Amino acid sequence: MPTPLPTGPLVTRGTLAKDLAELGVRPGEILLAHTSLSSLGWVCGGPVAVVQALLDVLGPDGTLVVPTQTADLSDPAGWSNPPVPEEWWPDIRAAMPVYDPLITPARGVGVVPETVRTWPGARRSAHPHTSFVALGPRAAEITDGHAPDCRLGERSPLAVLERLGARVLLLGAGYDTCTSFHLAEYRIPAPPVEVGRPGPDGWAAVTEPSISSERFDELGRDFERDRPVVRGGVGAAAARLFPVADAVAYAERWLARHRPRASEPE
Repeated sequence: MPTPLPTGPLVTRGTLAKDLAELGVRPGEILLAHTSLSSLGWVCGGPVAVVQALLDVLGPDGTLVVPTQTADLSDPAGWSNPPVPEEWWPDIRAAMPVYDPLITPARGVGVVPETVRTWPGARRSAHPHTSFVALGPRAAEITDGHAPDCRLGERSPLAVLERLGARVLLLGAGYDTCTSFHLAEYRIPAPPVEVGRPGPDGWAAVTEPSISSERFDELGRDFERDRPVVRGGVGAAAARLFPVADAVAYAERWLARHRPRASEPE
């Protein structure tokens, strides 16, 4: 039986750039993008075309930022998708590679961020679990200074993006991926949680506030209802565009009222 033809739509670098511009992405701005390649349709050129289109619209004065998280560099005792046998835990902790911004691949955030990570001129932040990569003239300013004991708080690129007036682009991605909401969690008192990871001197543990994306979809629906969010289509994907600062401010109030358990460890 012959392989069925793709249903499309056919999407190219040019059509993506046109759709992004019509959505409202502006030349020269700073854009934090959360992406789903599969939602766009049949993309000629795959993730490379998506990154090219984003850079085309942002222009030489714009800066593209993506999350390049590496949650796999963590304590195997907490793994659930999938778990590993308990008798493996000590050996995994002893053998796990140390985070290297240049070579450690992103995991769980899609193929577009991994493509940005390897792009010429990309700058990556230093946190071994929740790094960000940036391309453009503000890249160093955004990624430098990411404290190793601050996943997504005041000493992370999120706080810099908020200060610089960056906007979030959800490109086929849902509000459950919106890392800006986590900055709000850091501003709500929360009991600390111990986070394990490999370090230069062996297995290490640091203490950080607990974070969780629980109910972020619901938070996003309310945010979109109450605040101005630009909505449109890019290829076959639903897209949303809004300021980081608006998302953080709204999430601070919403989480305090609707998700009191946000302050409890995961």
